[in-house]
Amino acid sequence: MSNQCRACRLGLEHCHGALIHHSFSHAIAVECTEVDCFVADNDHELHLDCQAVGCCCDEAAVGSTHRVG
Repeated sequence: MSNQCRACRLGLEHCHGALIHHSFSHAIAVECTEVDCFVADNDHELHLDCQAVGCCCDEAAVGSTHRVG
């Protein structure tokens, strides 16, 4: 038995970091917790909503005075 992750054992391109999805930020749509990450978004096994890590990028949208209709 090995203590490597399954993707490491299989030689698959992947990242051990988490991909954080920002729903309301137009400047940054996604970011990885690993500094030197180079893999595609779908090669991350862990995906998190930005609110789960304390991001407040949606506060501007909640506090907006723009009215629709």
